[in-house]
Amino acid sequence: MKINLGCGRDKKKDYLNIDSSKKVNPDKVWNLEKIPLPFKENSIEEINAEHVFEHINNFIPLVHELWRISKKGAKIRIKVPFYSSWGQFNDPTHVRFFTPFTFNYFLKGNYSHEVGVDKDLFKIKKVNINFGIGVSSKLNFLFNPLINLNHSFYYRTFAWIFPASEIEFELEVVK
Repeated sequence: MKINLGCGRDKKKDYLNIDSSKKVNPDKVWNLEKIPLPFKENSIEEINAEHVFEHINNFIPLVHELWRISKKGAKIRIKVPFYSSWGQFNDPTHVRFFTPFTFNYFLKGNYSHEVGVDKDLFKIKKVNINFGIGVSSKLNFLFNPLINLNHSFYYRTFAWIFPASEIEFELEVVK
């Protein structure tokens, strides 16, 4: 089974489209703040979440729950605003920021204050920063290769000078 979390009006074919709002007519209404998710352990082969996780207060338990319901090798594709994006700060419903290193939190030994992670939950397969979205995405051909050349250098040096719009992650579940 494939699930599309926080689908809004972007319903994906061959996915179970999930949203907390009945107004967008999802396949399943569910608030992602509510744990556990209504899926069996090891039942999901792919998860898509576009511009959803920045709205989640209960983020760390949700990520652990995504790991629980995912099969070994499942793909999790995520798009969220980049931490220095102007859009990140304009939306009062955004409660969380994302950098190229956010999901390192779920790898063994990366943070001393993580409790209960005695192994990697994921392999981080891809991290891609997109300079623009919408009309400004026309500049991605020019800026994306530069800002993705070295995430750490861009993140520490230029992210506030030339702020990118969004960041994409592709995770592979390790079990």
